[in-house]
Amino acid sequence: MIPIPNPEDYDVSPRNGFLPTEPPLEALPDSYYSPWEHAVKNLQGLILSKRLREVVDRLPVLTTDRLFGEAQWRRAYSVLAFIAHAYIWGGNKPAERVPPPITIPFLSVCEHLQLPPVATYAGLVLWNWKPIFDTERVDTLANLDIIDTFTGSLDEKWFYLISVAIEAKGGPLIPLMLQAIESASRGNRAAVTQSLRTFAERLDDIGITLTRMYDDCDPHIFYNRIRPFLAGGKGMADAGLPNGVIFDNGGPINKQRYVQFSGGSNAQSSVIQFFDLVLSIEHRPTGEETKSDPSADKSHKPKAPPSNFIHEMRKYMPGPHARFLEQVAAVANLRHFVQQHSYDRDLTVAFDACLAMLSALRDKHIQMVSRYIVIQSHAAKKTQQQQQQQDAPHAPNQATKLNLAHRPKQPSADGKEDKELKRDLKGTGGSSLIPFLRQAREETGEPAVDVWARRVLSRKRGDELEIGGADEDHWRTQGISGVWQLSDSDGGLCYN
Repeated sequence: MIPIPNPEDYDVSPRNGFLPTEPPLEALPDSYYSPWEHAVKNLQGLILSKRLREVVDRLPVLTTDRLFGEAQWRRAYSVLAFIAHAYIWGGNKPAERVPPPITIPFLSVCEHLQLPPVATYAGLVLWNWKPIFDTERVDTLANLDIIDTFTGSLDEKWFYLISVAIEAKGGPLIPLMLQAIESASRGNRAAVTQSLRTFAERLDDIGITLTRMYDDCDPHIFYNRIRPFLAGGKGMADAGLPNGVIFDNGGPINKQRYVQFSGGSNAQSSVIQFFDLVLSIEHRPTGEETKSDPSADKSHKPKAPPSNFIHEMRKYMPGPHARFLEQVAAVANLRHFVQQHSYDRDLTVAFDACLAMLSALRDKHIQMVSRYIVIQSHAAKKTQQQQQQQDAPHAPNQATKLNLAHRPKQPSADGKEDKELKRDLKGTGGSSLIPFLRQAREETGEPAVDVWARRVLSRKRGDELEIGGADEDHWRTQGISGVWQLSDSDGGLCYN
């Protein structure tokens, strides 16, 4: 029998989950690293004055030998990731080469933390927060702040803070659901039922927290000012990086190689994948059809997952966290246990309620993508078309900046290319986001035990885009925050 994993063996906090138990360092204590800290603390001014690249080029090449303890390694990773992305995306045109003062220590830190050299969710969110008051809870937005940002805007802070709060609220659910797995292995239906009920209630609370994004993160600012800095070097040909980026380690130029990594994405959040795993929700590659009979497979034995975006994102998680998820997948037994005891009405209703709450969370996210990405992509494209029509050759070059936020393809008169655009536009993590999110939502309902619950959770939602003609003003969807127009973007926010 495979033992249930101990979270602390995988750097998972029993209180804060995938957030560290102690708040992240706000600065490296050794003054040796003050050049890094000075750069990141003045990031916005250096970007605005167009001096960031010259400052970074002149930085000394510092060793990582003076980093002690995981907190310092994490701080170094976060700082270097911010500087690297600002260096790449902070000019009129993206830089395809990251210089040795950043590359050499960054690669060393990434090797230690088992992360790729890119600004991942871990560096932007997990290791980039601080409490306002040390004695108060950290699972509330009223007591959280962000350490570093690219833009210095409250909108960017709020965007990260929502994720921090979700992580903090999800932290106690990890031991709760591991205990549920233990109870299931002992045949304790009452304990499993109670755990599932609590889990469903907490998922509902997390969904409410997600919708707080609308409070203080403006969609226009997010799409046009914040999101470009989150991009990696993968799939960025239209933005000016056809080959990816080179991390220059100071060696011979002819031996330098381009690399391509996905940018920071909330799909790299381990807690959301944990929720899927404990409920044995299976995600297929985007576009792959569902099984004809979701209840036919009664086996609880883990299967080798097919390659898809969700599993790809585990490569962008800290090594211990990714291994923890693997162990959870190996011991997850709740779906099988509930199917075995489907005569227990309280048990099955509690399990299906968890699926319903997780599906509702994904509904909220799709609606959020519509507001923050789809509508903003449409508006940005119209702005670019108007600028092109004005044909002002002496105006400042804005095309490169706009292309960081949306694809430059133009819609065709017959509307056919609109559908192609919708499939083509990507999220910061590199996924075709709307099809991906919709399929992930439908897959969430597939393990439902009761036939009625499975039917309700699998039906099409109101956010489906119906293209009835060439007039985009008629493409609308009813969501929790009103009626939105939908156009042709799939990029952006990415909770899986």
